[in-house]
Amino acid sequence: QLVESDGGSVQAGGSRRLVCSASGLTSRAYCMGWFRQTPGKEREGVAAVYAFGGGDTYITDSVKGRFAISRDRAKDTLFLQMNSLKPEDTAMYYCAAGRADCYRADRVNYWGQGTQVTVS
Repeated sequence: QLVESDGGSVQAGGSRRLVCSASGLTSRAYCMGWFRQTPGKEREGVAAVYAFGGGDTYITDSVKGRFAISRDRAKDTLFLQMNSLKPEDTAMYYCAAGRADCYRADRVNYWGQGTQVTVS
């Protein structure tokens, strides 16, 4: 089970850190990622951190330089640090776990329920 938290409302230019807590699975063995979705659009892979290979990360171009993904392997927790937020970052953000390249939805085995981030 993946549970996201710490979404909410934030002013443009501000920061927010999302947290995903994993239970019932050994998250360190999975690629972990963050997706976002707005109404009428497909779910978009935002960031991912690989299970192996030194924790290599993927960040989608639209948030590169503003967002960072990290994980605490000991606590089975995933983070998404979001800085310099823009109104277009407004979306439901989902935590995900899966195989390599888990910034692709077809690579995801487990989804969280989502947490809303609204930037105004």
